[in-house]
Amino acid sequence: MYDAFWADWYLPAALPALEELFFSKISAGSRVLDLCCGSGHVTKELLARGYAVTGVDLSRALVERARQALPTAEFLVQDARDLRLEAIYDAAISTFDSLNHILTAEDLQKVFARVRKHLVTGGLFVFDMNSEQAYFVDLRQWIANVGHNDVGLVRGTYDAGTKTALTELIWFEKKEESNAWTRRESVVEQRCYPQSEVLAALLKSGFKNVEAISAAAAGVTSDLGFGRIFYVARA
Repeated sequence: MYDAFWADWYLPAALPALEELFFSKISAGSRVLDLCCGSGHVTKELLARGYAVTGVDLSRALVERARQALPTAEFLVQDARDLRLEAIYDAAISTFDSLNHILTAEDLQKVFARVRKHLVTGGLFVFDMNSEQAYFVDLRQWIANVGHNDVGLVRGTYDAGTKTALTELIWFEKKEESNAWTRRESVVEQRCYPQSEVLAALLKSGFKNVEAISAAAAGVTSDLGFGRIFYVARA
């Protein structure tokens, strides 16, 4: 469902920000780490721009989809909090509020420290996260994605007291041989971090020249930019 639902949504909307903050700063041929790459929606763009890419994600199923679609990239199944890579990279990128899925400040700093360890001195790290504002968009409203043999439903809830967001996913798949529908469901959790806490964790992890830039200021004009912050740092 993730692969189908968001395949053509994030990248076109975020492209102005990624162009300004990342692509324009990193030359073709550079080694790039795509952290929390999912099924490779952004990895495909990185490859098209001539980067040597390693994609890392915790989901074995999504990584397998990425490998099948993008055989020229390297893909690894690893936890972002405990990255153990053989290579050192010129830049790292993590998109689509992936790091909001890290649920404690301690673990978020672990991610930053592991990314820092795998970057050259001066290497660029760009990622985006949702601020609290983003979680109030379409709150508790179901959004449907209807295909020929599948139907997906998604909605979000947010607890301002605990700074915790839940995304509820329900989807139905039609089995051609039996003409029956199978229901599946899942709940995905995110944590909202104050901008100051994210910047402090980057500095504590050894990054320099850290910046927080709103998606709107970076050129995102669609709804994707509402409450989204891009962070830029140098190793």
